[in-house]
Amino acid sequence: MYLKKISLFNYKNFSEANFDFDGKIICFVGKNGIGKTNVLDAIYHLAYGKSYFNPLAVQNIKHGEEFFVIDAEFIKEERTEQLVCSLKKGQKKILKRNGKPYDKFSDHIGFIPLVIISPADRDLIVEGSETRRKFMDSVISQIDPKYLQQLIHYQKIISQRNALLKYFALNHVFDKETLSIYNEQLNEYGVYIHEKRKEFISKFLPIFNDHHQAITGAAENVQLTYESHLSSKSLLTLLEENSSKDRALQYTSVGIHKDDLLFEIDHHPIKKFGSQGQQKSFLIALKLAQFDFLKKQSGVKPLLLFDDIFDKLDETRVAKIIEMVNSDAFGQLFISDTHPERTETIVKSMHQSYQIFNL
Repeated sequence: MYLKKISLFNYKNFSEANFDFDGKIICFVGKNGIGKTNVLDAIYHLAYGKSYFNPLAVQNIKHGEEFFVIDAEFIKEERTEQLVCSLKKGQKKILKRNGKPYDKFSDHIGFIPLVIISPADRDLIVEGSETRRKFMDSVISQIDPKYLQQLIHYQKIISQRNALLKYFALNHVFDKETLSIYNEQLNEYGVYIHEKRKEFISKFLPIFNDHHQAITGAAENVQLTYESHLSSKSLLTLLEENSSKDRALQYTSVGIHKDDLLFEIDHHPIKKFGSQGQQKSFLIALKLAQFDFLKKQSGVKPLLLFDDIFDKLDETRVAKIIEMVNSDAFGQLFISDTHPERTETIVKSMHQSYQIFNL
């Protein structure tokens, strides 16, 4: 699979821009703030139906304009696929495949397998558990549509249960029977999600370890651990045991919506004990493992987006990463960088067809 061309209209800082691609490695170079990352984000937007960097859809419209349009042509399994994502202020976002709008964006997830590696990934380390859950859910959802639907149902029931708990507090009432109905529904969806996350981690962990050892020369000992309330008790038991606590808090305090992925180096949190280079190596290994996992499960080489990843990495680690992606195992690669000379040196060493766009 590869991206043949893309057009941007009123997207972020672009009034209009058109790019045609015929190389395996596509590079966008230029000064900070010129729009390199925005092109990569537009590609991501078509794969996931949303921006990687700005979740507020309306803020992706160019300042002073009323709408944006991203129009692209992909080649997948020797078929041309046209995708168009558009948004007009005050209206719902529209995503079309070959002229036909999707009823639900969730139906599109996984159609364009894509992995982005960006400085913004550091949020996976420094932010709370929700960010790491979203990473896990995003990877699984790309290859398992049922998982995504179960997750949507679970989140809907959580919202309804939380609203009920607030109602109880506001009106000084309590209805155990109604609460138990929500508990049973959460248990049904939660058990499925928990099992799928465990299954994912068991397959993902060896891939992650292999990539991390390759990047660092096996010089560091890192751990990736799945943590869940459901590891010790059933969700139904947990919900019943924490009923009084939930009534006092007015929200659901236990469940798979509290799961986490622990990132550690030498059995200590990498957030506190890892250098910038070590954290970056960890995250790149995580994302390259995501690439391999998606490729193996879908049978398609995902697009790989490298957003300014060579910053804060020493030459040895950069060389290791380039060596890893410079193989037939990888498909089309998009790179953004502020240093044109560095980029050209890197891509020339890969001996692949490439294009460099100076923005």
